[in-house]
Amino acid sequence: MQAYVGFDDTDTLDADRGTGKLARWFGQALPPGCVLWGVVRQQLLVHPLIPYTSHNSSACVVVNIPHEGVLEELIAMAIGHIERYFIPGSDPGLCVATEKQPELGRVIDFGKACTRRIMTQDDARQAAGGMHLSGHGGTHDGIIGAVAAVGLTAGGWNGRFIEYHGLREIPPEVEVSSLMQRGIIPVPVEDDGPVPGPSDIVVSSGWLRPRLRGGSAVLPVVHQGSSVWACVDKKAKSSAKEGHHGR
Repeated sequence: MQAYVGFDDTDTLDADRGTGKLARWFGQALPPGCVLWGVVRQQLLVHPLIPYTSHNSSACVVVNIPHEGVLEELIAMAIGHIERYFIPGSDPGLCVATEKQPELGRVIDFGKACTRRIMTQDDARQAAGGMHLSGHGGTHDGIIGAVAAVGLTAGGWNGRFIEYHGLREIPPEVEVSSLMQRGIIPVPVEDDGPVPGPSDIVVSSGWLRPRLRGGSAVLPVVHQGSSVWACVDKKAKSSAKEGHHGR
């Protein structure tokens, strides 16, 4: 069974870490019997009326859990994790759910709405229903992005992986077969073109971030000629550090 742990707004502009990093750290310290599936960054609406640090993104840690009985411990550990690592002056929020919760469809719709229009704390609470939802400082506005992170990730068609089966250990040039072994699927963006072969090389320039598509880690690539492919997505030059975001 999968559980979704959504974090948002744990940092400030001058922080040395962002919510993405905090989420990745949580994935390294899970309860016994729980296994990290991946950590997904979700991009929310950027709007002058929405307070955020720099990009308005949130993050969701996806965990394979042995049974629902471990959920209480997972929540307690997530709360403790926020209290340990959040930056004073931020407005942290936490949302935790499982794939079996009846509110999940409503939360998926809420997440999609957060990419298009301004949503409120009351909207987030109404969508979350019986899921765990809590604020841990400041205005508690982080609950909005936390619920959105869970919804968008559970929907399976939004977001970018910032951790997935040792993602950051992959060399800048890697064989397609090696990516496939990790569950990362290179997909060409060109129509009616060649398809990456197992021995073909994917060049990432040291920044490989698959997208969440159809519940899988999909890596858009473009053919560079012969047996070489390049990742389409590049690291944003304006990004001072990972995970800066807000509500």
